[in-house]
Amino acid sequence: MEVLKKAYGFIIKWEERLAGITLVASVLVVMAGAVGRMIGHPLGWSMDMATFLFAWTVFFAADAAWRENKHVSLDIVVRLLPKKAQLVVSMFNHVIIGIFLALLIRYGISMSWITRFRAFQGIPGFSYTWATITVPIGSTLLLITACLKLRDLVAEYRAVSLGDTIDPKQSIKG
Repeated sequence: MEVLKKAYGFIIKWEERLAGITLVASVLVVMAGAVGRMIGHPLGWSMDMATFLFAWTVFFAADAAWRENKHVSLDIVVRLLPKKAQLVVSMFNHVIIGIFLALLIRYGISMSWITRFRAFQGIPGFSYTWATITVPIGSTLLLITACLKLRDLVAEYRAVSLGDTIDPKQSIKG
């Protein structure tokens, strides 16, 4: 179990780094493309490369944000419920999210396979699969986070049911 925690910690660290790197690279590529157009030498590959980089950014950043509970949440009605009911609603939401992510993984793999011979318009020889593979890879990372969050919610539900108190900021990082 300790090996899994270390491996997951390594993945988290690199996922966060790659989210930042791909975002900065995407912005720089868009800027380079704009400057190139401005001086009369457009970079035909800049928008395709920015799209590729941004696809990776989206999934890496989404998982990092969700792990830290930084996503927008509308829970105004749920907060009116008793604590156990709040946890049940949250667990149900995580199960639905998990099912959706599993479907994204399944169909993302198919989409990646189908696009293996398609190249970016502005980058000949660069397979579009490198962009579409972000869906199953990113969804897998998000599914891991969903499962860990669900595990923590179940533990919290058990503790509330038994009248125990647990740390609500229980870390899923390991």
